[in-house]
Amino acid sequence: MPLFDLRNANARYNGAAVLNNITLSITEGERVALVGQSGAGKSTLLRMLYEQRAEEAALLPQELGLVRVLSVFHNIYMGRLNRHSAWYNFINLVRPMSREVENVREVATRLGLEEKLFEPAGELSGGQQQRTAVGRAINQGSDILIGDEPVSAVDEHQSRVVLESINERHKTVLIAMHDISLAIAYTDRIIGLRNGAIVLDQPTAGMVPSDLDDLYRH
Repeated sequence: MPLFDLRNANARYNGAAVLNNITLSITEGERVALVGQSGAGKSTLLRMLYEQRAEEAALLPQELGLVRVLSVFHNIYMGRLNRHSAWYNFINLVRPMSREVENVREVATRLGLEEKLFEPAGELSGGQQQRTAVGRAINQGSDILIGDEPVSAVDEHQSRVVLESINERHKTVLIAMHDISLAIAYTDRIIGLRNGAIVLDQPTAGMVPSDLDDLYRH
């Protein structure tokens, strides 16, 4: 049984068609990249798929949703708020427990954020904020991650670290990507969208960036 399944799905925004007759299945264990020009419908398709597994999937939207006055630790810790009581979470807001600090430190270190662990998120660079949001999603502990441009604000080296971390911690990964070279390197299937329709759906094995040129031609 597919983990995600859409049959002739459509989406409209302000009366205009955004997605047209989308049929798509994704099984457990796949790592899938959505690619295509800006406005092709990638974010809308991600939202439709997320709605099918909202109780299970970790979501990483473009709007990072960090609490800027709280530290990197607190923002990453928030990925597991629903696993603890309100009282336990309050204690960790005021005086973080050593075991929680170490759990979060492991995630932060993997993402190059260890030295920023107790700095306010609002004082970080854009790339550091994005990595903090990735850390929060990873810390949620879900088998599924859905991310909308999760490496758009970081350099190539950091992008590779982030994507490796995502793949290490999740069985199933579904991400929208603007960097097609990274998409090919870190996923096993690419779905290409153009004008709200799926026009390509292929394994990444043996694929090169030029294979996707048609998606970006005007």
